[in-house]
Amino acid sequence: MRQPSESDSGEPGQQALFDWSETAPAPSATSTFRDSPAARRLLDVREVYAEPAALDSPRGRQIMARLPGVRVTEVPGHWGIPSLHGNDGNVGRWVRVKTETLVLGVKHSLATRPNGRSADWIAPGASNGCAMACAYCYVPRRKGYANPITLFTNIEAIVAHVRRHVRAQGLKTEPNQCDPQSWVYDIGENGDCSVDALVCDNTADFIAAFRTLPTAKASFATKFVNPDLLALDPQGRTRVRFSLMPADDARLLDIRTSPIPERIAAAADFLDAGYEVHFNLSPVVLRPGWERDWADLFTHLDDVLPARVKEQAAAEIIMLTHNQSLHEVNLGWHPRAEDVLWQPAAQETKRSQNGALNVRYTQQIKRDALTRIRQLLAANAPWLRVRYAF
Repeated sequence: MRQPSESDSGEPGQQALFDWSETAPAPSATSTFRDSPAARRLLDVREVYAEPAALDSPRGRQIMARLPGVRVTEVPGHWGIPSLHGNDGNVGRWVRVKTETLVLGVKHSLATRPNGRSADWIAPGASNGCAMACAYCYVPRRKGYANPITLFTNIEAIVAHVRRHVRAQGLKTEPNQCDPQSWVYDIGENGDCSVDALVCDNTADFIAAFRTLPTAKASFATKFVNPDLLALDPQGRTRVRFSLMPADDARLLDIRTSPIPERIAAAADFLDAGYEVHFNLSPVVLRPGWERDWADLFTHLDDVLPARVKEQAAAEIIMLTHNQSLHEVNLGWHPRAEDVLWQPAAQETKRSQNGALNVRYTQQIKRDALTRIRQLLAANAPWLRVRYAF
């Protein structure tokens, strides 16, 4: 097996998605980007931790067929793996773990939770963790030090659960900020569905399911442009929310993601492919010059997006939430990010909906910033309707 390469800076080099040098699959009409060099730079899986039941499932076998020769360690559960979770030795190899490690599990607890903000409901997702490395990500706060992609292979059970839940709701009789007509289900709360689609068909299965559910829409936020999703024919039943922030912030904080201009440029293609396209203005990080840079971003959106995108677009505004333990982890692998993320004089402790104890901007600072963001939108991109701001 190949050894990790290093860039001139000494950092881990961007490796291939899998070891395709020996087993390159024939390209297909629906999987061209998944097999491309551009896609392979994100992952070079060298170790799989897997529950036996996940390995024995059809989805598990599909994934492992693309990983010939990769070391597999069987584990009793996908959570609490000693060499990954709670192992502070992983801080110094944060990105390497995301690059080289994949976890396969079975999602045993299938529950759909009410939300009411971005979506009406949070569906049981088909993944947890991500190959990207955004410095403010909340998932590693819970998993403990390392959060590579965990894929749940019992996708049939997950989709069947969501189908039953949708049908039990009946028609949506009152419009709300989530959608005027359809029940909206967030299918990617703890991961990025666009990245998951590089590894297996879980995202495709979700999109296919919602295509047949006329009273509901799937929804997921993404920071990765995956052209393979354009071939999935969502027929208006899936909402893609491209996360946006000023490009300088993204270069510092959105590690290993698609550049902001690529996310913006993809909007029209996804709309034309049958998706509803919204934007997450998230997170809003307050630092010197933030108002100028957000105004420039909104002006750019107004300049480059075609009318058909603007006519159906809406946005969520989400202020930064941070966390003491994540702050300490980041100091071990990306301390420059903490120069803007960790601002004790402007932040206060607050318990989140899920019970986590986090830090957020003080109420007055947050209120003033949200007012200013809305003003900047009204002046520079007045067509971008705000669905909710938090």
